[in-house]
Amino acid sequence: MMRKGLPKVTERIDSQKPKPPLASAEGPAVPSPSPQREKLERFKRMCQLLERVPDTSSSSSDSDSDSDSSGTSLSEDEAPGEARNGRRPARGSSGEKENRGGRRAVRPGSGGPLLSWPLGPAPPPRPPQLERHVVRPPPRSPEPDTLPLAAGSDHPLPRAAWLRVFQHLGPRELCICMRVCRTWSRWCYDKRLWPRMDLSRRKSLTPPMLSGVVRRQPRALDLSWTGVSKKQLMWLLNRLQGLQELVLSGCSWLSVSALGSAPLPALRLLDLRWIEDVKDSQLRELLLPPPDTKPGQTESRGRLQGVAELRLAGLELTDASLRLLLRHAPQLSALDLSHCAHVGDPSVHLLTAPTSPLRETLVHLNLAGCHRLTDHCLPLFRRCPRLRRLDLRSCRQLSPEACARLAAAGPPGPFRCPEEKLLLKDS
Repeated sequence: MMRKGLPKVTERIDSQKPKPPLASAEGPAVPSPSPQREKLERFKRMCQLLERVPDTSSSSSDSDSDSDSSGTSLSEDEAPGEARNGRRPARGSSGEKENRGGRRAVRPGSGGPLLSWPLGPAPPPRPPQLERHVVRPPPRSPEPDTLPLAAGSDHPLPRAAWLRVFQHLGPRELCICMRVCRTWSRWCYDKRLWPRMDLSRRKSLTPPMLSGVVRRQPRALDLSWTGVSKKQLMWLLNRLQGLQELVLSGCSWLSVSALGSAPLPALRLLDLRWIEDVKDSQLRELLLPPPDTKPGQTESRGRLQGVAELRLAGLELTDASLRLLLRHAPQLSALDLSHCAHVGDPSVHLLTAPTSPLRETLVHLNLAGCHRLTDHCLPLFRRCPRLRRLDLRSCRQLSPEACARLAAAGPPGPFRCPEEKLLLKDS
Protein backbone atom coordinates (compact mmCIF):
# COMPACT_ATOMS: atom_id res chain seq x y z
CA MET A 1 0.00 0.00 0.00
CA MET A 2 2.88 2.35 0.64
CA ARG A 3 4.68 1.69 -2.65
CA LYS A 4 1.83 3.07 -4.80
CA GLY A 5 1.95 6.45 -3.09
CA LEU A 6 5.77 6.85 -3.13
CA PRO A 7 6.17 8.46 -6.60
CA LYS A 8 3.93 11.40 -5.73
CA VAL A 9 5.73 11.91 -2.48
CA THR A 10 9.16 11.87 -4.14
CA GLU A 11 8.02 14.42 -6.72
CA ARG A 12 6.90 16.78 -3.99
CA ILE A 13 10.14 16.27 -2.11
CA ASP A 14 12.20 17.00 -5.23
CA SER A 15 10.22 20.16 -5.91
CA GLN A 16 10.85 21.34 -2.37
CA LYS A 17 14.56 20.35 -2.46
CA PRO A 18 16.76 23.36 -1.59
CA LYS A 19 18.90 24.65 -4.39
CA PRO A 20 22.63 25.22 -3.95
CA PRO A 21 23.47 28.81 -3.01
CA LEU A 22 24.89 31.18 -5.70
CA ALA A 23 27.83 33.41 -5.17
CA SER A 24 27.05 37.11 -5.05
CA ALA A 25 29.24 40.03 -5.73
CA GLU A 26 28.82 41.45 -2.25
CA GLY A 27 30.37 38.56 -0.33
CA PRO A 28 31.42 34.97 -0.34
CA ALA A 29 28.80 32.20 -0.81
CA VAL A 30 27.14 30.44 2.13
CA PRO A 31 28.64 26.99 2.62
CA SER A 32 26.30 24.07 1.73
CA PRO A 33 25.23 21.61 4.48
CA SER A 34 26.86 18.25 4.83
CA PRO A 35 25.37 15.23 2.97
CA GLN A 36 24.38 13.40 6.18
CA ARG A 37 22.51 16.38 7.55
CA GLU A 38 20.78 16.86 4.23
CA LYS A 39 19.63 13.22 4.25
CA LEU A 40 18.33 13.61 7.79
CA GLU A 41 16.32 16.71 6.90
CA ARG A 42 14.92 15.00 3.84
CA PHE A 43 13.84 11.98 5.92
CA LYS A 44 12.06 14.21 8.43
CA ARG A 45 10.16 16.03 5.69
CA MET A 46 9.14 12.78 4.09
CA CYS A 47 7.76 11.48 7.42
CA GLN A 48 5.76 14.68 7.90
CA LEU A 49 4.30 14.41 4.41
CA LEU A 50 3.38 10.74 4.94
CA GLU A 51 1.43 11.65 8.06
CA ARG A 52 -0.58 14.33 6.21
CA VAL A 53 -1.22 12.47 2.97
CA PRO A 54 -4.44 10.25 3.22
CA ASP A 55 -4.29 6.64 2.32
CA THR A 56 -5.29 6.52 -1.33
CA SER A 57 -4.18 2.95 -1.90
CA SER A 58 -7.55 1.33 -1.00
CA SER A 59 -9.53 -0.03 -3.91
CA SER A 60 -13.11 0.69 -4.88
CA SER A 61 -14.32 -2.59 -3.33
CA ASP A 62 -12.75 -1.65 0.00
CA SER A 63 -14.45 1.74 -0.04
CA ASP A 64 -17.80 0.08 -0.70
CA SER A 65 -17.35 -2.29 2.20
CA ASP A 66 -16.32 0.58 4.45
CA SER A 67 -19.38 2.54 3.44
CA ASP A 68 -21.57 -0.47 4.19
CA SER A 69 -20.02 -0.94 7.58
CA SER A 70 -20.32 2.77 8.40
CA GLY A 71 -23.92 2.79 7.34
CA THR A 72 -24.62 -0.22 9.50
CA SER A 73 -23.01 1.38 12.54
CA LEU A 74 -24.98 4.56 12.02
CA SER A 75 -28.23 2.74 11.73
CA GLU A 76 -27.51 0.77 14.86
CA ASP A 77 -26.66 3.92 16.78
CA GLU A 78 -29.93 5.48 15.68
CA ALA A 79 -31.94 2.52 17.10
CA PRO A 80 -30.67 2.02 20.68
CA GLY A 81 -33.73 0.09 21.72
CA GLU A 82 -33.05 -2.75 19.27
CA ALA A 83 -29.35 -2.85 20.01
CA ARG A 84 -29.98 -3.07 23.73
CA ASN A 85 -32.32 -5.98 23.32
CA GLY A 86 -29.66 -7.93 21.44
CA ARG A 87 -31.60 -7.92 18.15
CA ARG A 88 -29.98 -6.50 15.06
CA PRO A 89 -31.99 -5.59 11.96
CA ALA A 90 -31.52 -7.90 9.00
CA ARG A 91 -29.77 -6.56 5.95
CA GLY A 92 -32.05 -6.39 2.93
CA SER A 93 -31.24 -6.08 -0.77
CA SER A 94 -33.05 -2.75 -1.09
CA GLY A 95 -30.75 -1.08 1.43
CA GLU A 96 -33.57 0.14 3.68
CA LYS A 97 -34.14 -0.52 7.35
CA GLU A 98 -37.24 -0.05 9.46
CA ASN A 99 -36.95 0.62 13.18
CA ARG A 100 -39.41 0.03 16.00
CA GLY A 101 -41.34 3.28 15.55
CA GLY A 102 -42.01 2.76 11.84
CA ARG A 103 -39.29 5.19 10.67
CA ARG A 104 -37.13 4.19 7.75
CA ALA A 105 -33.41 4.64 7.38
CA VAL A 106 -31.52 4.42 4.06
CA ARG A 107 -28.03 3.08 3.66
CA PRO A 108 -25.35 5.36 2.35
CA GLY A 109 -24.76 4.90 -1.34
CA SER A 110 -28.39 4.06 -2.15
CA GLY A 111 -29.17 7.59 -3.34
CA GLY A 112 -31.51 8.67 -0.54
CA PRO A 113 -30.92 10.49 2.71
CA LEU A 114 -29.62 8.64 5.75
CA LEU A 115 -32.82 9.22 7.75
CA SER A 116 -36.17 10.45 6.55
CA TRP A 117 -36.68 12.49 9.75
CA PRO A 118 -34.81 12.64 13.08
CA LEU A 119 -35.43 9.81 15.52
CA GLY A 120 -36.27 10.34 19.21
CA PRO A 121 -35.11 8.21 22.12
CA ALA A 122 -36.55 4.72 22.07
CA PRO A 123 -38.93 3.84 24.92
CA PRO A 124 -37.58 1.49 27.59
CA PRO A 125 -38.49 -2.17 27.16
CA ARG A 126 -41.57 -3.28 29.04
CA PRO A 127 -41.09 -5.82 31.82
CA PRO A 128 -42.52 -9.24 31.07
CA GLN A 129 -46.03 -9.66 32.43
CA LEU A 130 -46.38 -12.79 34.54
CA GLU A 131 -49.59 -14.73 34.40
CA ARG A 132 -51.64 -14.39 37.57
CA HIS A 133 -53.38 -17.42 38.95
CA VAL A 134 -55.32 -17.82 42.18
CA VAL A 135 -53.80 -20.69 44.13
CA ARG A 136 -56.28 -22.52 46.35
CA PRO A 137 -55.66 -25.59 48.48
CA PRO A 138 -57.06 -28.81 47.09
CA PRO A 139 -60.39 -29.89 48.53
CA ARG A 140 -60.16 -32.33 51.41
CA SER A 141 -61.34 -35.72 50.32
CA PRO A 142 -63.63 -37.48 52.79
CA GLU A 143 -62.12 -40.21 54.91
CA PRO A 144 -63.06 -43.74 53.82
CA ASP A 145 -65.56 -45.35 56.18
CA THR A 146 -64.38 -48.89 55.58
CA LEU A 147 -61.11 -50.65 55.00
CA PRO A 148 -60.89 -52.30 51.55
CA LEU A 149 -59.39 -55.75 51.54
CA ALA A 150 -57.21 -57.37 48.90
CA ALA A 151 -60.07 -59.61 47.75
CA GLY A 152 -62.16 -56.56 46.85
CA SER A 153 -64.62 -56.64 49.76
CA ASP A 154 -64.72 -54.27 52.74
CA HIS A 155 -63.65 -55.08 56.28
CA PRO A 156 -66.60 -55.65 58.61
CA LEU A 157 -65.31 -53.13 61.19
CA PRO A 158 -66.09 -49.49 60.28
CA ARG A 159 -63.84 -46.52 60.76
CA ALA A 160 -65.32 -45.51 64.13
CA ALA A 161 -64.52 -48.93 65.59
CA TRP A 162 -60.94 -48.77 64.31
CA LEU A 163 -60.46 -45.34 65.91
CA ARG A 164 -61.56 -46.73 69.27
CA VAL A 165 -58.86 -49.37 68.92
CA PHE A 166 -56.24 -46.81 67.89
CA GLN A 167 -56.99 -44.67 70.96
CA HIS A 168 -55.36 -47.32 73.17
CA LEU A 169 -52.07 -47.08 71.25
CA GLY A 170 -49.14 -44.79 71.90
CA PRO A 171 -47.32 -42.55 69.42
CA ARG A 172 -44.81 -45.25 68.47
CA GLU A 173 -47.51 -47.87 67.82
CA LEU A 174 -49.54 -45.38 65.79
CA CYS A 175 -46.55 -44.67 63.57
CA ILE A 176 -46.20 -48.40 62.94
CA CYS A 177 -49.90 -48.67 62.04
CA MET A 178 -49.51 -45.83 59.54
CA ARG A 179 -47.19 -48.06 57.48
CA VAL A 180 -49.75 -50.83 57.03
CA CYS A 181 -51.82 -49.27 54.25
CA ARG A 182 -53.03 -45.93 52.96
CA THR A 183 -56.39 -46.16 54.70
CA TRP A 184 -54.82 -46.74 58.12
CA SER A 185 -52.33 -43.95 57.41
CA ARG A 186 -55.18 -41.49 56.87
CA TRP A 187 -57.10 -42.72 59.89
CA CYS A 188 -54.06 -42.44 62.17
CA TYR A 189 -53.80 -38.69 61.43
CA ASP A 190 -57.04 -38.07 63.30
CA LYS A 191 -56.46 -35.33 65.89
CA ARG A 192 -58.36 -37.30 68.53
CA LEU A 193 -55.47 -39.78 68.54
CA TRP A 194 -52.90 -37.03 69.14
CA PRO A 195 -54.11 -34.94 72.11
CA ARG A 196 -50.52 -34.26 73.16
CA MET A 197 -47.23 -34.20 71.24
CA ASP A 198 -43.88 -34.18 73.01
CA LEU A 199 -40.87 -32.86 71.06
CA SER A 200 -38.86 -31.83 74.10
CA ARG A 201 -35.06 -31.86 74.24
CA ARG A 202 -34.54 -32.06 70.50
CA LYS A 203 -31.63 -30.02 69.23
CA SER A 204 -33.26 -29.15 65.92
CA LEU A 205 -36.74 -29.37 64.45
CA THR A 206 -36.92 -30.35 60.79
CA PRO A 207 -39.64 -29.21 58.36
CA PRO A 208 -41.20 -32.71 58.15
CA MET A 209 -41.58 -32.69 61.94
CA LEU A 210 -43.30 -29.30 61.90
CA SER A 211 -45.60 -30.38 59.07
CA GLY A 212 -46.50 -33.52 61.01
CA VAL A 213 -47.43 -31.44 64.06
CA VAL A 214 -49.69 -29.18 62.04
CA ARG A 215 -51.35 -32.15 60.32
CA ARG A 216 -52.19 -33.84 63.64
CA GLN A 217 -53.47 -30.62 65.35
CA PRO A 218 -52.62 -31.51 68.99
CA ARG A 219 -54.20 -29.74 71.94
CA ALA A 220 -50.95 -29.81 73.96
CA LEU A 221 -47.46 -29.24 72.52
CA ASP A 222 -44.21 -29.61 74.46
CA LEU A 223 -41.21 -27.80 72.93
CA SER A 224 -39.19 -27.45 76.13
CA TRP A 225 -35.39 -27.29 75.86
CA THR A 226 -35.42 -27.44 72.07
CA GLY A 227 -33.66 -25.36 69.45
CA VAL A 228 -36.86 -24.08 67.90
CA SER A 229 -36.40 -20.75 66.13
CA LYS A 230 -38.70 -17.75 66.14
CA LYS A 231 -39.71 -18.33 62.53
CA GLN A 232 -40.57 -21.98 63.19
CA LEU A 233 -42.58 -21.18 66.31
CA MET A 234 -44.51 -18.43 64.55
CA TRP A 235 -45.25 -20.79 61.66
CA LEU A 236 -46.57 -23.39 64.10
CA LEU A 237 -48.70 -21.09 66.25
CA ASN A 238 -50.44 -19.51 63.27
CA ARG A 239 -51.57 -23.00 62.18
CA LEU A 240 -52.55 -24.39 65.60
CA GLN A 241 -55.56 -22.28 66.50
CA GLY A 242 -56.94 -25.02 68.78
CA LEU A 243 -53.78 -25.26 70.90
CA GLN A 244 -54.60 -25.24 74.63
CA GLU A 245 -51.26 -26.05 76.29
CA LEU A 246 -47.85 -24.79 75.19
CA VAL A 247 -44.61 -25.63 77.00
CA LEU A 248 -41.56 -23.51 76.07
CA SER A 249 -39.42 -23.91 79.18
CA GLY A 250 -35.69 -23.63 78.63
CA CYS A 251 -35.94 -21.96 75.21
CA SER A 252 -34.37 -18.62 74.38
CA TRP A 253 -36.36 -15.40 74.50
CA LEU A 254 -35.52 -14.78 70.83
CA SER A 255 -37.71 -17.77 70.00
CA VAL A 256 -40.37 -17.15 72.66
CA SER A 257 -40.89 -13.59 71.38
CA ALA A 258 -42.94 -15.14 68.56
CA LEU A 259 -45.83 -15.25 71.06
CA GLY A 260 -46.20 -11.50 70.63
CA SER A 261 -47.27 -11.85 66.99
CA ALA A 262 -49.34 -15.04 67.05
CA PRO A 263 -53.01 -15.22 68.10
CA LEU A 264 -53.78 -18.02 70.56
CA PRO A 265 -57.48 -17.79 71.38
CA ALA A 266 -57.76 -21.28 72.94
CA LEU A 267 -54.57 -21.18 75.05
CA ARG A 268 -55.10 -22.17 78.69
CA LEU A 269 -51.62 -23.19 79.91
CA LEU A 270 -48.35 -21.42 79.13
CA ASP A 271 -45.03 -22.65 80.49
CA LEU A 272 -42.16 -20.12 80.30
CA ARG A 273 -39.91 -21.49 83.03
CA TRP A 274 -36.17 -20.86 82.96
CA ILE A 275 -36.15 -18.82 79.78
CA GLU A 276 -32.85 -17.08 79.16
CA ASP A 277 -32.33 -13.31 79.04
CA VAL A 278 -35.82 -12.17 80.09
CA LYS A 279 -36.27 -8.64 81.40
CA ASP A 280 -39.21 -6.46 82.43
CA SER A 281 -39.38 -4.78 79.03
CA GLN A 282 -39.70 -8.14 77.28
CA LEU A 283 -42.38 -9.37 79.64
CA ARG A 284 -44.19 -6.11 79.07
CA GLU A 285 -44.31 -6.80 75.33
CA LEU A 286 -45.75 -10.24 76.02
CA LEU A 287 -48.41 -9.12 78.51
CA LEU A 288 -49.63 -5.91 76.88
CA PRO A 289 -52.35 -6.10 74.21
CA PRO A 290 -51.20 -5.99 70.58
CA PRO A 291 -50.72 -2.46 69.20
CA ASP A 292 -52.61 -3.18 65.96
CA THR A 293 -56.10 -3.12 67.45
CA LYS A 294 -59.05 -2.47 65.20
CA PRO A 295 -60.29 1.14 64.93
CA GLY A 296 -63.15 1.84 67.30
CA GLN A 297 -62.32 -1.08 69.59
CA THR A 298 -62.50 0.11 73.20
CA GLU A 299 -61.70 -3.15 74.99
CA SER A 300 -57.98 -3.88 75.14
CA ARG A 301 -57.53 -7.61 75.65
CA GLY A 302 -54.07 -8.92 76.38
CA ARG A 303 -52.56 -11.99 74.75
CA LEU A 304 -52.84 -13.97 78.01
CA GLN A 305 -56.38 -12.93 78.80
CA GLY A 306 -57.76 -16.47 78.75
CA VAL A 307 -54.75 -18.27 80.28
CA ALA A 308 -55.63 -20.18 83.46
CA GLU A 309 -52.19 -21.57 84.36
CA LEU A 310 -48.94 -19.64 83.97
CA ARG A 311 -45.48 -20.90 84.89
CA LEU A 312 -42.75 -18.28 85.30
CA ALA A 313 -40.22 -20.09 87.46
CA GLY A 314 -36.64 -18.81 87.41
CA LEU A 315 -37.39 -15.50 85.66
CA GLU A 316 -36.27 -12.03 86.73
CA LEU A 317 -39.83 -11.03 87.59
CA THR A 318 -40.20 -7.74 89.47
CA ASP A 319 -43.23 -6.07 91.07
CA ALA A 320 -43.72 -3.90 87.97
CA SER A 321 -44.16 -6.98 85.79
CA LEU A 322 -46.39 -8.52 88.47
CA ARG A 323 -48.76 -5.53 88.29
CA LEU A 324 -49.06 -5.99 84.53
CA LEU A 325 -49.71 -9.68 85.10
CA LEU A 326 -52.57 -8.95 87.48
CA ARG A 327 -54.09 -6.54 84.98
CA HIS A 328 -53.79 -8.53 81.74
CA ALA A 329 -54.14 -12.12 83.05
CA PRO A 330 -57.11 -11.90 85.43
CA GLN A 331 -58.29 -15.51 85.04
CA LEU A 332 -55.23 -17.23 86.50
CA SER A 333 -56.01 -20.14 88.81
CA ALA A 334 -52.46 -21.56 88.98
CA LEU A 335 -49.33 -19.40 89.18
CA ASP A 336 -45.75 -20.62 89.45
CA LEU A 337 -43.26 -17.99 90.70
CA SER A 338 -40.74 -20.39 92.20
CA HIS A 339 -37.07 -19.42 92.29
CA CYS A 340 -37.81 -15.83 91.27
CA ALA A 341 -35.13 -13.82 93.03
CA HIS A 342 -37.12 -10.55 93.21
CA VAL A 343 -40.33 -11.98 94.68
CA GLY A 344 -40.78 -10.98 98.34
CA ASP A 345 -43.37 -9.80 100.85
CA PRO A 346 -44.51 -6.84 98.67
CA SER A 347 -45.21 -9.28 95.83
CA VAL A 348 -47.46 -11.37 98.08
CA HIS A 349 -49.26 -8.20 99.14
CA LEU A 350 -49.93 -7.39 95.46
CA LEU A 351 -51.30 -10.87 94.79
CA THR A 352 -53.67 -10.81 97.78
CA ALA A 353 -54.68 -7.13 97.73
CA PRO A 354 -58.39 -6.27 97.66
CA THR A 355 -58.01 -4.88 94.13
CA SER A 356 -56.24 -7.98 92.82
CA PRO A 357 -58.39 -10.19 90.55
CA LEU A 358 -56.29 -13.23 91.53
CA ARG A 359 -57.44 -13.00 95.12
CA GLU A 360 -60.63 -14.89 94.28
CA THR A 361 -59.28 -17.10 91.48
CA LEU A 362 -55.96 -18.50 92.77
CA VAL A 363 -56.11 -22.22 93.56
CA HIS A 364 -52.42 -23.24 93.20
CA LEU A 365 -49.54 -20.94 94.12
CA ASN A 366 -45.90 -22.01 93.96
CA LEU A 367 -43.38 -19.75 95.74
CA ALA A 368 -40.66 -22.33 96.43
CA GLY A 369 -37.13 -20.97 96.47
CA CYS A 370 -38.14 -17.31 96.92
CA HIS A 371 -35.59 -16.32 99.57
CA ARG A 372 -37.01 -12.84 100.19
CA LEU A 373 -40.21 -14.17 101.79
CA THR A 374 -40.47 -13.84 105.57
CA ASP A 375 -42.95 -14.91 108.24
CA HIS A 376 -44.78 -11.56 107.93
CA CYS A 377 -46.32 -12.53 104.58
CA LEU A 378 -47.95 -15.76 105.83
CA PRO A 379 -51.14 -14.16 107.25
CA LEU A 380 -51.76 -12.56 103.84
CA PHE A 381 -52.55 -15.94 102.30
CA ARG A 382 -55.73 -16.14 104.38
CA ARG A 383 -57.25 -13.62 101.97
CA CYS A 384 -57.45 -16.29 99.22
CA PRO A 385 -60.47 -18.45 100.04
CA ARG A 386 -60.03 -20.84 97.07
CA LEU A 387 -56.37 -21.63 97.73
CA ARG A 388 -55.77 -25.40 97.74
CA ARG A 389 -52.01 -25.72 97.28
CA LEU A 390 -49.28 -23.45 98.63
CA ASP A 391 -45.66 -24.42 98.07
CA LEU A 392 -43.17 -22.57 100.29
CA ARG A 393 -40.36 -25.10 100.27
CA SER A 394 -36.72 -23.94 100.20
CA CYS A 395 -37.63 -20.46 101.47
CA ARG A 396 -34.79 -19.73 103.86
CA GLN A 397 -36.38 -16.95 105.93
CA LEU A 398 -39.64 -18.83 106.57
CA SER A 399 -39.76 -20.80 109.81
CA PRO A 400 -41.46 -24.22 109.93
CA GLU A 401 -43.40 -23.14 113.04
CA ALA A 402 -45.04 -20.23 111.23
CA CYS A 403 -45.98 -22.51 108.33
CA ALA A 404 -47.47 -25.00 110.78
CA ARG A 405 -49.63 -22.29 112.40
CA LEU A 406 -50.88 -21.24 108.96
CA ALA A 407 -51.70 -24.84 108.11
CA ALA A 408 -53.66 -25.25 111.36
CA ALA A 409 -55.74 -22.10 110.87
CA GLY A 410 -55.60 -21.56 107.12
CA PRO A 411 -58.14 -19.86 104.94
CA PRO A 412 -61.42 -21.49 105.68
CA GLY A 413 -60.37 -24.94 106.75
CA PRO A 414 -57.00 -26.40 107.82
CA PHE A 415 -54.25 -27.60 105.50
CA ARG A 416 -52.30 -30.80 105.68
CA CYS A 417 -48.50 -30.83 105.39
CA PRO A 418 -47.14 -33.93 103.65
CA GLU A 419 -43.78 -32.15 103.52
CA GLU A 420 -42.29 -29.27 105.44
CA LYS A 421 -43.54 -25.88 104.13
CA LEU A 422 -45.90 -27.57 101.64
CA LEU A 423 -49.56 -26.87 102.38
CA LEU A 424 -52.27 -28.94 100.68
CA LYS A 425 -56.02 -29.00 101.06
CA ASP A 426 -58.28 -31.69 99.75
CA SER A 427 -60.87 -30.37 97.34
